[in-house]
Amino acid sequence: MGNALPLTDMPLGTAMHNIEITRGRGGQLARAAGAVAKLIAKEGKSATLRLPSGEVRLVSQNCLATVGQVGNVGVNQKSLGRAGTTPWGYPALGRRTRKRKKYSDSFILRCRK
Repeated sequence: MGNALPLTDMPLGTAMHNIEITRGRGGQLARAAGAVAKLIAKEGKSATLRLPSGEVRLVSQNCLATVGQVGNVGVNQKSLGRAGTTPWGYPALGRRTRKRKKYSDSFILRCRK
């Protein structure tokens, strides 16, 4: 897990992430939390990858990729707990998250009497 290799050295079916599109430009594919791409085929100087979106893409076999899946798979599974809580656990700015356009009917009736 975590070894960066050229696609020529990887066997078919390898799960990988952080894949370069062109050699030397740095990883650009499959970098989100939990993302993984698979090496489907090798033909000549190009390799066929299945990306997390389902797209099948040709990439040069000289490009580097990191073996394994990106961590933090359950990043979207965390519950915020209640309305008005930010993803960092702090209350939202202000007391209410929604504006009170009208007060309740009982309050209005009490004020009219």
